[in-house]
This record gives sequence, C-alpha cells and structure tokens, in this order.
Amino acid sequence: MKKIFILSMVISFAMICSCQKQNSAAEQQLAQRKTELDARETALDEREKALVERENALVEREKALAGKEKAMTNPRTIPSGIQGQTPEPSQGNAERDRRIQQLPPEVRALVPDPSQVTARDPAKQERPAPRQLGPEDLQRQWQRNLDKAKMSGKAVSPAADATSPTPSSTPE
Repeated sequence: MKKIFILSMVISFAMICSCQKQNSAAEQQLAQRKTELDARETALDEREKALVERENALVEREKALAGKEKAMTNPRTIPSGIQGQTPEPSQGNAERDRRIQQLPPEVRALVPDPSQVTARDPAKQERPAPRQLGPEDLQRQWQRNLDKAKMSGKAVSPAADATSPTPSSTPE
C-alpha cells in the first residue's frame, strides 16, 4: 500500500512540475508578444504625432495663403480726407528732391538725374505702330511657312492660316 501511495504521489508531483514548465513557456511568449505590441504602439503614436504636426503646419500655410489672397483681392481704401484729391506733380517732385538732399553725398551720387532717366527709358519713349502686311506680303509669308512645313515633313492645316494676321479692309 505504501508503494501505491508513493507511486501516486510521484505521478501527481511529475504532472504538477510539467504543467508549471508549460505555463512558464506560455508566459514567456506572452511577455514577448506584449513587448512587440508596445513597440508597435509607440511607433504608431509617433507617426500620429508627426501627421498631426504636418496637418497643423498645412493649416497654418493655408491661413497665411488665404490672408495673402485676401490682401491681394481687397482694394486698397483711401482715407476720406485724401479722397478726391489728386497730387500735383510739382509737389511730388519737391518731396522727392527733399528726400534726396537728406541722403549722404556718396549715395546721392548714385541717384540718376530724372531727365536722364526718361531719356534712356525705352518704355517711356513712343514706339512706331506695327506695320500692317499687304496681300503680297501675306502671300510670301504663307509660301515660306508652306515650304518650311514641306521640308520638315509636317502637314499644313487651314487652321494655321486662321491665326495669321489679315489686312484690314479700310484704307489708311
């Protein structure tokens, strides 16, 4: 009887030991999975923070752009005391001359004389009116374009003729 009792005790002790070994292996796997999930969670949190920061930066840029567009589209308001008044050129010239006199001499030497500026400014000089082409000129131009197109292998379409200038029917 003692042998049966001892045998049953040894078997139950072996079963308990084997169960504990399986539990410790499962606990190790659980701990490993938990650390992996924590690492993924922190990585996702960092990505989310980066996305929120980018979104905030984009919102700020949009606000700045909207402000610039609004400033560009809004007409400038003229103070009521100045409205209706037109500045006289002599008054503007006197103000300009006064400010130039306040500059140091070496800077003043760099400022060009107004009479020289208008004489050299090609935008302020009158340009001759563009010459209108006569029928012969148009024919020659069309023939040149046709020859160029044939040499390059392109087909000539009537749409190209529609874009070319035509002479006016009224004599000048």
